[in-house]
Amino acid sequence: MKSFACGDVVPGCEAVWVCSTEDEILASLAGHAGSAHGIHDVSAEMVKTVQEAITTVS
Repeated sequence: MKSFACGDVVPGCEAVWVCSTEDEILASLAGHAGSAHGIHDVSAEMVKTVQEAITTVS
């Protein structure tokens, strides 16, 4: 299982995902980035930042 807390990248955001794979987290984040943060074009740099903040949970 993988976990991502948006607040690790965007201070103050309380959204958290726990998914089977990193790809599932990234797919979920696309909608969240647009609706919660007004980010509609996710750059490669942002994807890398998110990937670095994803953790493995048991």
